[in-house]
Amino acid sequence: MPMQEMVIYGVSFDMVGKQPIVLLKTSEGNKFLPIWIGHPEAAAILMKLQGAATPRPMTHDLVTDMLSHLEARVTRIAVTELRDNTFYAMITLQVNGGEIEIDSRPSDAIALAVRADAPIFAADAVIEESAIEFEHEDVDEDAIVEEFRKFLEDVSPEDFTQGE
Repeated sequence: MPMQEMVIYGVSFDMVGKQPIVLLKTSEGNKFLPIWIGHPEAAAILMKLQGAATPRPMTHDLVTDMLSHLEARVTRIAVTELRDNTFYAMITLQVNGGEIEIDSRPSDAIALAVRADAPIFAADAVIEESAIEFEHEDVDEDAIVEEFRKFLEDVSPEDFTQGE
């Protein structure tokens, strides 16, 4: 399945439902993929990105520690499809000299990827279907953030449904 590498551009909230959104950006180009996530996963992603520590391990820290003790590591994650308004992802682990793939919610996969410093990918089909593209050659981050804020004021997850 053709994939593009993504980077985490940020975590925000949609203005209508106050639901967290992680915004992935293609590493090559100006396409942005918004994925609605839960509040705990948003907190887990933001805390790691901001270098915040917790007195006790959070769930994603616990999973990362368990993988480490089992001599397994997250080598990459991929947002593989969008079906019925739901994004799907796969976590690829390297363990015992081989790789295994585990089905995951994108939010959990991203939270693990930031802890493992693993690359994030998205399927070309998902990007084509759901990404927002900014056509400027030079990326003006302030303009993109402002345009994204305007987009978030009126958007809901249902806007990404396929025609039925």
